[in-house]
Amino acid sequence: MRNALKFTSVIATAGIALSLAACGSNGDSSSSDANAPLTVVASPTPHGQILKYVKDNLADKAGLKLNVKEVTDYVTPNTAVQDGSADANYFQHVPYLEDFNKKRGTDIVSVEAVHLEPLGVYSKKVKAVADLPDGATIGLPNDATNEGRALKLLADNKLITLKDGAGTAATPADVTGNPKNFKWKELEAAQLPRSIADVDAAVINGNYALDSGLKPATDAIVLEKAEGNPYANILAVKKGKENDPRVKKLAELLHSAEVKKFIDDTFQGSVVPAF
Repeated sequence: MRNALKFTSVIATAGIALSLAACGSNGDSSSSDANAPLTVVASPTPHGQILKYVKDNLADKAGLKLNVKEVTDYVTPNTAVQDGSADANYFQHVPYLEDFNKKRGTDIVSVEAVHLEPLGVYSKKVKAVADLPDGATIGLPNDATNEGRALKLLADNKLITLKDGAGTAATPADVTGNPKNFKWKELEAAQLPRSIADVDAAVINGNYALDSGLKPATDAIVLEKAEGNPYANILAVKKGKENDPRVKKLAELLHSAEVKKFIDDTFQGSVVPAF
């Protein structure tokens, strides 16, 4: 089943990539003409929802033509921005972007932080982290920065200890204390909501939790704190496009009082404005 799901995801991503390439071929996405449509690649939830609100309620009045392309993986948005088939993306936090740039040789930069999706621990088998049994299997996102973030969440809740200096790049190899002998199941972040029944608990990114019908504010048995959190999700562009007037216009709209109210009203604490 996991292979079938992965295969379906690959087909969907390939189709979207062709669509983005088509956008680039007609000049819309690569153009910095202030009157050309701005193509933004985003995760469906909550990023796509927030952008749709902007498109439907704010963009026309601001003179911005907005073209939103939704994808469900964490690679296509950056490769599309890098190759010019999209102008911007909205799906990631700065630690993930920095790691991606380092590993892929890309030069994508943050324009601004928009919101935080608190990472949470979810379980169908226990109602509190203290109830996790000895030898429990914990699902973790397998991309570098989110795995480190997940392990830090567990460490912050006294479930494990990590090697000094492990930071956002921490992996299970950096776990120095594991009193309950947890086992780790590393999966693509998008697969984790589907894995809850197969593990004792899973650490799930906020957007994938929301996409699967979970409510982080009420369903997570542990949730990240927003205060001082470095993992706010950002609007990002290829270096050199920060001053594109269309990008600046979108950045202003994403920081508007209307968007803040939309986030607060729609997600009720499961997504938190970062401005």
